[in-house]
Amino acid sequence: MPAAFRRAVDALRTARLRSEMEVEPTRPPQRLAPYAYAVEAAVVDGEEDLADGRLVLLHDPAGHEAWKGTFRLVTLVRAELEPEMAADPLLPEVCWSWLTGALEARGLAYGEASGTVTMAGSHYFGGLAERRPATQIEIRASWTPREGTGGVPDTAAHLAAWSDLLCQIAGLPPAPADPPGAHGPAAAGPAGTVSGAGVVSLPQRRGPQGA
Repeated sequence: MPAAFRRAVDALRTARLRSEMEVEPTRPPQRLAPYAYAVEAAVVDGEEDLADGRLVLLHDPAGHEAWKGTFRLVTLVRAELEPEMAADPLLPEVCWSWLTGALEARGLAYGEASGTVTMAGSHYFGGLAERRPATQIEIRASWTPREGTGGVPDTAAHLAAWSDLLCQIAGLPPAPADPPGAHGPAAAGPAGTVSGAGVVSLPQRRGPQGA
């Protein structure tokens, strides 16, 4: 394993995230890059998942023409929306701006961002007719984190920005911003969570069903 990739993975474990976030490693894809590491996360309120997602760190020491770099971050984020929010025709553009805004709010340099925002509606019939219609939104995106000291991007800050997106799409109010550079060791939470100072808030929308 290249030293740069090892340092980037180690840095992911130092990210300070909100107490509503539960994060754990998961099996990464095998064919996207020579080296890959992945985490999956959920924004949790009691027994309910308000949003969930996966973040994958890719590394190709030889560089990748499409990435314009040696590292790449790939994500999938999902949440179920309230009907009034799902009816907003500008919602896809807003959700994409949440991603770019989360990166920029933490002062992160990145490039070659691309992705999709997909909305899918479900109506229930027969034995499920009592359930009200639901709309799920899904963000698939990737971007190249700019490399810093030693050719390693600040993956802890990128994970924190990604968690900001996940909490925002889950309907949580913004958390107090960390001071610049505040990406020290995370406090260990229950059941494999990675959490920082607790931020208690009420969810504003339902989470994905059976995600």
